[in-house]
Amino acid sequence: MLTQSWLDLSFVHWAADPADVAPLLPRGTVPDVLHGTTYVGLVAFRMHRVGWFGLPGVPYLGSFPETNVRLYSVDELGRRGVVFRSLDASRLIPVTVALAAFRMPYRWARMSMRRQGTSIAYASRRRWPGPRGARCRMTVGIGAPIEEPTELEHFLTARWGMHNAFFDRPVYLPNDHPRWPLHRAELLECDEDLVTAAGLPAPAGDPVSVLYSPGVPVRFSRPARPAGVPTP
Repeated sequence: MLTQSWLDLSFVHWAADPADVAPLLPRGTVPDVLHGTTYVGLVAFRMHRVGWFGLPGVPYLGSFPETNVRLYSVDELGRRGVVFRSLDASRLIPVTVALAAFRMPYRWARMSMRRQGTSIAYASRRRWPGPRGARCRMTVGIGAPIEEPTELEHFLTARWGMHNAFFDRPVYLPNDHPRWPLHRAELLECDEDLVTAAGLPAPAGDPVSVLYSPGVPVRFSRPARPAGVPTP
């Protein structure tokens, strides 16, 4: 149904209390936990050539920086996924379509990305809809490749679907992509309020995980039936 590539990604994660996360998830899902803890992710990257129904990806409107705040979920059928609380992107038309047609929490923002040597810098300031001015300025140092991810790194990145609500009905949207090529990374700078703008407590202390990936190609399938709803 939809093709794209996610490139130059930095994954920054903080531990979170499942009780803080649960009210923010779609109906029919609960926080996915590892040893009793769930996580809040701040993920910055470059979306590349989004395409529909097998058509070639659009070079300008389909390519843009994006920064999202995400949570981790599991539904009644055991499908593990992510829930996006916000997705800031630099192209107004894709943001408007995603908001109107798919009820995705996209936000239009002024954004930039800059790669210099072994570091990559992301900057974002929200334009519309609000809260206007919500920001993220982040620089990540890229380290050595990871041969075998830890249990936590696998938990945070091995996700092949998202949970969402569409007109108050739960929806699971599966995707397919190769295993992430991951690198160790270091958070060199982080000045952001996207997490609190997404309705979550401010991150406490240093992140528990910082990772980088050069990226993967991605394919989205049609939405799967919601948990608890029989196939017509």
